[in-house]
Amino acid sequence: MTKDVLLSISGLHYETVDAVGADENEPIRVITPATYYYKNNKHYVIYDEVVEGMPGMIKNKVRIANDKLEIMKSGLSNTHMIFEKDKINITQYETPYGDLLVGTHTKDMQVDVTEEKIHVHVNYALDVNSETVADCNIEMNIKALDH
Repeated sequence: MTKDVLLSISGLHYETVDAVGADENEPIRVITPATYYYKNNKHYVIYDEVVEGMPGMIKNKVRIANDKLEIMKSGLSNTHMIFEKDKINITQYETPYGDLLVGTHTKDMQVDVTEEKIHVHVNYALDVNSETVADCNIEMNIKALDH
């Protein structure tokens, strides 16, 4: 795969509690240029995330192995989230609005790697401050930019 890639991330949250006035379960989608490299049997994708209405940005590093997905954020938000099938991982998530204790219980994870693209699917339960708040899906597609 080339160093310059296009990253597409889709996230869908299914509320586990009835939220009054909650939006229908609309997926959130981000498509952004990113940098890719492969080191020590792991795939890395690095990209910047702009937060509407806030100065500064979030630097993201995604590390993909066959059985583990890690998302590291620094800048406006700071965290190191780990997704491993059939495991619960807990991390501190620092935001401009305060800190949260976030837990992810990964129910299913699939990683498909080819010469030209990487596809990652993760299904997990999300806990915030020890309360289950949603069942979530992440779809991540990384493909080489055509030059």
